[in-house]
Order: sequence, then C-alpha cells, then structure tokens
Amino acid sequence: MKRICLLFLCFFIFSQSYSQLNRYLVKFKDKATNPYSLNNPAQFLSQRALDRRSRYNINIDSTDLPVTPRYVDSVRLAGDILILNVSKWLNQVSVFTTDAVALSKIQSMPFVESAVPIASRNTASGFNKILKDSLTDTNPILNTGRITGNYFDYGLSDGQIRLHHGQFLHNHGFRGEGMQLAVIDAGFYHYNNLPTFDSAIINNRILGTWDFVDREESVSEDDSHGMHCLSTIAADLPGVFVGTAPKTSFYLFRTEDVSSEYPIEEHNLSAGAEKADSLGVDVCSISLGYTLFSDPSFDYTYNDMNGQTTMSAKAVTLAAKKGLLMHIAAGNEGNSSWHYISTPADADSCLSIAAVDTLGAIASFSSYGPSSDGRTKPNLAAVGRSAVVANSNTGLPTYGSGTSYACPNMAGISTCLWQAFPEASNMQIIDVLEKSGSVYNNPNNRIGYGIPNAMNAFVRLQKYFSVNHSTFNDCKATLDLSIKTDSTMTIEIERKLPGETNYSLINSIHNYEPYGQHFFTYVDDLTGTNYSTISYRYKMIIDSDTSFFIDSVILNCNVNCTVIVPTTNSLLITPNPVIDFLNIKMDRITNVKVDIVIHNAAGQKVYTTSFPQTIGSSNTLICFSRFSSGTYFVTVFLDDKKERTQKIIKQ
Repeated sequence: MKRICLLFLCFFIFSQSYSQLNRYLVKFKDKATNPYSLNNPAQFLSQRALDRRSRYNINIDSTDLPVTPRYVDSVRLAGDILILNVSKWLNQVSVFTTDAVALSKIQSMPFVESAVPIASRNTASGFNKILKDSLTDTNPILNTGRITGNYFDYGLSDGQIRLHHGQFLHNHGFRGEGMQLAVIDAGFYHYNNLPTFDSAIINNRILGTWDFVDREESVSEDDSHGMHCLSTIAADLPGVFVGTAPKTSFYLFRTEDVSSEYPIEEHNLSAGAEKADSLGVDVCSISLGYTLFSDPSFDYTYNDMNGQTTMSAKAVTLAAKKGLLMHIAAGNEGNSSWHYISTPADADSCLSIAAVDTLGAIASFSSYGPSSDGRTKPNLAAVGRSAVVANSNTGLPTYGSGTSYACPNMAGISTCLWQAFPEASNMQIIDVLEKSGSVYNNPNNRIGYGIPNAMNAFVRLQKYFSVNHSTFNDCKATLDLSIKTDSTMTIEIERKLPGETNYSLINSIHNYEPYGQHFFTYVDDLTGTNYSTISYRYKMIIDSDTSFFIDSVILNCNVNCTVIVPTTNSLLITPNPVIDFLNIKMDRITNVKVDIVIHNAAGQKVYTTSFPQTIGSSNTLICFSRFSSGTYFVTVFLDDKKERTQKIIKQ
C-alpha cells in the first residue's frame, strides 16, 4: 500500500509540475555498455572528420562516442515518449511527451542523471530575439567607389568585401573551393529557388540539409534568417552581389524555432554542431544568441556569459576542440537593457563577431563585451550594419542590419584564408585574424581586436610556414627557402656586405606553378672575398598588392677564400637527366645581368630567376623535384640576349 501511495504521489507531482511542458532534457551519467569503440572511430566519424583530427593531432575521446543506444532505447520505451534530438557531446537527449508516469520512470533509471523540462507546451509565443535583425531596401552607409581589376565584380557587396581586403584572397585563387561550411540557423526560406544560390546548387555545393526542429531534410519552407546569412557567403551574381566565399560547399542546419525561445534550441544547436563535426565540416557560422526566454524561469544573467555555463557555449567550445573554426554573432543588445553579448558568443576558442558598417564605424546595436569572466569579446568585427543580403522573394541584393550578417561575412573571409593554409589549425587562423585586427594592440569591448585585414593575415601565415636554411662551405653561401608561392609571387634575395648600410638585390625567383609549398635554392659564390659576416634577407612580392620581408640570416665566413678570377667566360648546365637539382655554373670576366627561364614541353613557362652576375663564378641551383617527369627547356639570357637553350630531361 505504501509503494502504491508513493507512485501516486510521484505521478501527482510530475503531472502538476509539468502540466504546461511537453519537451524535456534527459541527461545520462555515463556512456557505459556502449557498443561503439574509440579504437574504431570510423563507426561514428566520417573519413573527412578523421582526417581533420589526424592533421591537427586531435585526440578522439569519449565525447566523440555516440550516446549509449541502450540508454536511448530505454527512454523511448518508458511510455508515450518521442525522442527529438541526441547530443553525444553533452550526453543527453531531448524528448517530447505528456506522459508524467513515463517521466517518473525515466527519472528513476540508474543511468539517468536528470530529466528536466526544457520547453513549454506553447510554441507560438512570438518571443524570439533572432527577429531583431532588420531589413531595408536602402543603404544609408555607402563605401563610395568600386574595386576594379579583380577576379569578381562584387556589385553592391563591394564595400563589405573591401573592408577586410577579401578581394586579395579571391584574386589569388582562394574563393572557398574544397572547403565545407555549415550554417546553423532558423531556416533557409526559398533558398533553392533564388538566383543568388544558383551557382552553389548547379555545382552541387549544397552538400546536405537537416531540420533539427521538425526532424526532416527540408529547410526551405521555414524562416528566411538563415538564407539571408547564407547569402553573404555564397552569393554569386557577378556585377550584382558576390559573397565572401562564393565557391564554398555548404551544409544547412535548422536548429532554431522562431515561434518561441527555449533552451531546447541550444540543445538543437549542439546536435547541429556535432553533425557538422562528424561530417568533417571545416567552418561553422552561427547567427543565434540566447539571453532571455519565453519562460523567465529559464533566463540567463550576464554572469552566465562565462563560456562554461550554457549548453550552447559548451557545445561551441567542444566543436573548437574538435578542430572546427567557429563563428558566432555577438548579439544585437547594445542598445537594450541586457547590453552584453549573448551565448554562445561567450564560448572559448571561437570568433565572436561584432557589427560595423562598410566605413568601419561600430553599429550601436552591436552587443558589448567582455565575457563575464573577463575575456576579450567580441573578438573581431565585420560588416553587419547595412550589410548586403539576398531579398527573400527575388534573391537580388537588399540591406540588413545585425551581427547575424557580420558573422557569416567574417566566416567567408576565414574560410578563404584557411583554404590557402590548410596546414594551420583553427586556433592559428583565429590568432592571425586577431593580430591583423585594426586595434589589435588596444582591444576594446565593442569590436575586440578590431576589423581584420585578410591580406595582413595571409602575410603572417606566409611567414609562419616558411622555412629557411643556410650554410657556408667551400667559399659558397647556400641559401635554401621553402615557402608557399604561385605565379603571382616573386621571391627576391638581398645581401648586405660588411661596411654596407643598405641591402642589394642579388637574385629574383619567379615560380609559375600552382599555389603550394615550393623549395628554392640559391648559391652565392664568395670566392675572392674575405668577409667576416654577410647578411641576407628574403622578400616576397605579391603582384602589386603587397611586399614584405619573410626572414633574414647572418652567415659567418670562417675561411679566407682564395681570389680566383676566371680567364674566360663559361656556362655549364648539369646534370642531364636531372632528378632533384639542376646546377647552372657560370664563370664571367665581366659583370652581366642573368635571366634563366624554364619552359615545359608544351611551351608553358614554369620558372624564372634573374640576378646580377659580377666578375667571378656562380652556381645557381634550381629544384627540379617539384616538376613532373618529362622534357624541359632551360634558356639563359645574358644582358637580355639569349646565350643558350638546353633541353633537360626530368626523371
């Protein structure tokens, strides 16, 4: 009789407490008796996800394991229960039910840590702060003038590309190809019928969709907010509207229910981020934020904005630990009583994005930092005031204001930068973007480290991933440089001798191969000199965009080199066939300007180098290991006159 009364009491408590609720969060204590194994991660992670972990030395741990299926099945079979979404990172499931007896049974399960309400029965409160972003047909803030001579004609989006020097990345071949980006939002209304996304759709760059709210594939009949955000990245209407990474491939995930605001949406967000990770996505753009809810009992305080309290912040931090580059809108609370950033913009190891206009002026609505534990937030700023977005009906450009649009604008820039340097980790990309910020040395609580400069960030990565090695032997200084180059980039080697105040150009190398890590060698023959130390430095010139010094080296010349003056001019090109290095040795009795040009069998120029040759001997080593096997023609010009063309076989 006592047991029956206790059961009745539990039933009464659940039925009274949860009478206005129909969605719950069931959190598990562990992942015991799990049929999946960390020794066989291919069971639950795609090859692309595994490759990311391998590339960046990221350990696979228990958070990667799916939730124990037996636990989920037990919850499902407890009564009238519908499983909604599962979060393996947070080890929990969301469920729909009005069965109080089933909830009581779930609560008593030994592997269940808690079963708590997470959303009200009422799903039509109209309270959702995502709708605070605004749209207009006019733009009062115009960056006058248009960028000309670029790969893209950006049309009306010219200003929001230019502010970050995004055209620099596009012009040099980094437009998002091969990269994958997940947009996690409230819906992508009509995206599949708008010309804005024709290029992405025709070229099969919409890789997948999923609606975590309605648990279906279609995301095109819901809210338009995600479509607007997507357009700032993916738009490809030349002369009209072009996004920040228009050649990227996308996953579109709906996690937000715009009819109300409840923490269940944070749980959905976690499930979406986990799916992105499991698929091997590189970058995420999340223009969602949570502070106050439809039911005030769920409300956060500013103290909760510490990156460790909310479900969504925990999920974003875990995604970053898995190697994803996470972008989060800072929030539109700058003019409200809340004032500060929303969650998950407080998450650790992510980029929280504030809003500015195309002139770089901060938008008054953009939320203030820092995080409640004192970290610099927002991290960066991008165009979010009068930003160009796609019209919901025509796909043609209109204007929108909100950090919601600053976030994807920045995500596109980051994607193109990471495309150029996939060897960099997500945290290295964040680091160089922050260091390229307009106020990096004096960050503030409005725009963090400032407005990032993509060209500056690119240069920082070029320097970071370049490697130089030098030796002095037999009166010859051998300078080896490994650096990423393409046909738009020239390497100059400069030298400063003892007693000289300025550096002088001694060699110029131009590589015509596709962008990638390339190896250059230059031998400076110092026979006939008696210098104690010699300074060298490397300079990179990238078209007319920028030039910068990569590195420098000081060599100690520890021998007295015997003066040997050639008596005749000579030119020797060896070995032939060549496997690794081709050596061009010259003796000159007069000073001469030297140009060396290499063509392949199809007549395409693949390499050039030029330098002044003084009286004496020189050895020029050209790395042939980079070239494919076949026939090449090496031509040497002296004072702009062809001296010799020699056929070389590359084995």
